[in-house]
Amino acid sequence: MFFSATSPAPAINAFKLSKCYQLYHHPKDRLKQFLWPHKWWGSRQYYRELWALQDIDLIVMPGEVVGIVGQNGSGKSTLLQLVCGTLTPTHGEVQVNGRIAALLELGAGFNPEFTGRENVLMSAAIMGLSQAEIADRIEDIIDFSGVRNFIEQPVKTYSSGMYVRLAFSVAINVDPDILIIDEALSVGDGAFARKSFTRIMQMRDAGKTILFCSHSLFQVESLCARAIWINQGKIILDGESAQVVSTYQAFLDKSTPDLTLETPIATNDASLLDRKHVQGSAHLEKVKLQVNDSNTQHAVITSGQSSIVISVTFASDPALPCPNVAMTLQTKDGRTITSAATWEDNFTVQRTSIGSGQVCLRLDQLPLLKGEYQVNVYLLCERGLHVYDTAEGVATLQVKQIGRLQGYFSIPHQWENNNIAHND
Repeated sequence: MFFSATSPAPAINAFKLSKCYQLYHHPKDRLKQFLWPHKWWGSRQYYRELWALQDIDLIVMPGEVVGIVGQNGSGKSTLLQLVCGTLTPTHGEVQVNGRIAALLELGAGFNPEFTGRENVLMSAAIMGLSQAEIADRIEDIIDFSGVRNFIEQPVKTYSSGMYVRLAFSVAINVDPDILIIDEALSVGDGAFARKSFTRIMQMRDAGKTILFCSHSLFQVESLCARAIWINQGKIILDGESAQVVSTYQAFLDKSTPDLTLETPIATNDASLLDRKHVQGSAHLEKVKLQVNDSNTQHAVITSGQSSIVISVTFASDPALPCPNVAMTLQTKDGRTITSAATWEDNFTVQRTSIGSGQVCLRLDQLPLLKGEYQVNVYLLCERGLHVYDTAEGVATLQVKQIGRLQGYFSIPHQWENNNIAHND
């Protein structure tokens, strides 16, 4: 690949990158494979090959934020590990320009016998920080993690949440040029998850290069200008994130088997779990569905005639910016067919001085066609990106209709005759 002298060098440049694993049916086959290639006996193969990646060409320029999507086992994590250098490619090469911080298996390199402080020092050194840089940042790392009271204790005594928070804090505070994230935006409790998400957003706004791998297509489309879809070790599509997400979602819709709706998580009065502690976070308290002036969580409605109102009550830390609310309608097999969000409609959510609030979404003469649908409600941050809380399947709609129209919606339409004049 040719780059002019005036253009910046790619942050990541992978050429024909491939990774093959040798899978042995029995442990003794490894010994046989070691012995059999000897020229006296002739060569044999006691393993089968699994190509996790095949001939991947990828260029990521400095400052790009690239999302990576694909099903489990498609090769996404293998690609990230090859970029990080924790795996060696079978063929091809990858060049990285800049310091990398990877949020993969958080804390995988921690020594359980070392104290939290000792593990911070060791991990920061491995990531390339000098002793002076480590000394300058170690207190910020400890403060960010929120485990200062236990920092002199061996990490084997930490809870899983403390362990992950400390590892995340190290990775996010080394000031990397390239940040690699593999499903790590929901670490720790709600308050820490928000703080972590905010730091990642700051790095994006500061022009850092980010590779973001996630099953949350909403977050990929929101965070990334570009996305890559990987399937069976190959890049299927590389382009603008909205296009890639839409194409990948269509693929999932075709390949996902029919599912039955689970029992809604809400109780009969639509009250959610009692979660009074909201410091540094926010949560949903109650979701109510009102159909034709009657409260119900399992509504039977008529297409084009019934109106519904979804009432959402939330609690939040008043020190945080006011959260946003979103709603989606899904089919029985999990396909999202429509959504509404306060930030998209430029609707300002109001709340009390103690952080509680309530909003209502009204859908008049709902044009859904016959079928069964579920209502999902989400509470998100002020940007509409970080998800504080979800209530999926909180209500169901059984739609009946007059007539035989097919599909999900009856859209506004009008028939007209185009009369043709006939000459007698």
